[in-house]
Amino acid sequence: MTKPDTTSKSAALYQRALQTLPGGVSRNTVLRKPHPLYADHASGFCVTDIEGQEFLDFSNNMASLLHGHAHPEIVAAVTAQLQRGSAFTLATAIEVEYAEYLCERCPSFEKLRFVNSGTEAVMGMLKASRAFTGRPKIAKVEGAYHGLYDYAEISQTSRPEVWGEVDHPRSVPVAYGTPASALNDVVIIPYNDIERAIAILDEHKVDLAAVLLDLMSHRVGLMKIEPDFLMALRKWTEENGALLVYDEVVTFRSEYAGAQSWYDCQPDLTAIGKAIGGGFPVGALAGRADVMDVMNPLADKVLFPHSGTFSANPVTMVAGLTTMRLFDQAAVTRLNALTERCVKGLEAAIERTGITACVTGGGSMFRVHFKKQAPRNYRETYASAEENRMINQQLDHMFESGFMMINTCAGTLSTPMGEAEVDAFVSAMEAGFRKL
Repeated sequence: MTKPDTTSKSAALYQRALQTLPGGVSRNTVLRKPHPLYADHASGFCVTDIEGQEFLDFSNNMASLLHGHAHPEIVAAVTAQLQRGSAFTLATAIEVEYAEYLCERCPSFEKLRFVNSGTEAVMGMLKASRAFTGRPKIAKVEGAYHGLYDYAEISQTSRPEVWGEVDHPRSVPVAYGTPASALNDVVIIPYNDIERAIAILDEHKVDLAAVLLDLMSHRVGLMKIEPDFLMALRKWTEENGALLVYDEVVTFRSEYAGAQSWYDCQPDLTAIGKAIGGGFPVGALAGRADVMDVMNPLADKVLFPHSGTFSANPVTMVAGLTTMRLFDQAAVTRLNALTERCVKGLEAAIERTGITACVTGGGSMFRVHFKKQAPRNYRETYASAEENRMINQQLDHMFESGFMMINTCAGTLSTPMGEAEVDAFVSAMEAGFRKL
C-alpha cells in the first residue's frame, strides 16, 4: 500500500479545506503530510478512506470507540431514537436510566450530570470543586492532558527550555494569550514523586480546591499511576480540605468500573467521556452526592448553576447506554486479555529486533516508546528529536501497511478484534522496527 499522491481525491479535498478551515482541519490530530486521509465508511475494526484504501483501526477515534464502527445494535438503537426526535427542551427517560446504570456500575458515582465532551466534563468538575470548597486553585500533574479549558490545559505541552526545576515545575501556557491569573491558579506537580509533590501542595494548601489526576495519562506516558503516590495525594487532600478528582475521560474503558478500580482509593469526583457516548459527543461528571449538589437548582443557594443545550440528548444517551451494556464484564475481560497479547507480542518483537523501545499501558490501551526503559513521569517520557523521528517513521510504516494508530505511537483495541488482527498488527510493527 502506498501513500496517496498529490493528485488524489484527498489532496484535492484538502486544498478546498484550507480555504475554510484553519490548517484545513477541525482537529489537529487528523493532520498528516502531505494531507489528511479522509474517511468514506467503516465497519467493525476496518476503516475505508475516499481513495478506497482499507485500514485496521487501532486508534478507534482516540480511544472513544469500544465496539469499533457501525456496530449493528448501536446503529439500530440510534436509528430508532432519531425517528422519535434528536433533542427536546424536555427531560427524557433515557437520561435517568443511563445515569442509574452508570451509578450502579461505578461505586464512587453517587450522583451524575451529563455534558457534551470530556473537556466540558473536566471543566464542570473543576468548577464544582471550587464551588464546594470556596477555594480558587487547582493542582495537576505536569504534562497531563485534560482538554481545552484554561485551568486544565496548563503545562500539557511543557518543554525543557521552559518547564523549570523539578522541585517547582512552572505553570506553562499552551495557548498564546492565556491570562496570568489562570497560570497563577494552577499548581503543577511531578508525577509519581511523593516528596516533591507533597512539598509543592503544602505551599498552596489554603488555596487548593482540588488535585486533578489521570490514573494513566496518555501525554505523561500512558503508565499507571503508582499506588503509593496516589494514596499520598488522597491522604493530603483529606487532611487539607481539598478534593481528589479523577479524569477518566480516556481510562474509563480500562475496567468495568474504570481505572479507579485498580486502586483502593475512591475519588470525590470523576470526569468521564469518549467511550460512554457510543460514538457520539459526550461527557459526564459524577461523584459524591454532597459535592455534586453544588449544581442542584432546587437548593436554597445554588453554588454552580449548570446547563447545556445538548446535554443528555437522547441520541447520545441511547448510543451510550447500548454501548456500555454491550461492554459488560466478560467483554472487558476479553478485550484486556487481547491487549495483553498485543503488548507481549510487541515486547517479543522488540527483543527479536534489538531496537531500543519499550511498551507501557493498561486495560485496552498501549503506547510504544523508543526508550530503553519505561518512563515514570512526563520529563522522562518527553521525546528527543531522534525519538520523534523514529515515532514518525514507524507511524508512516504502519499507515502504509494498513494500520491506523494514535500519533504518539499508541493504540487502543475494540471488541470486534480477535487474535488474527492483533497478531497482524504485531507483525507489521516488527517489520517497522526492522526498518528503523
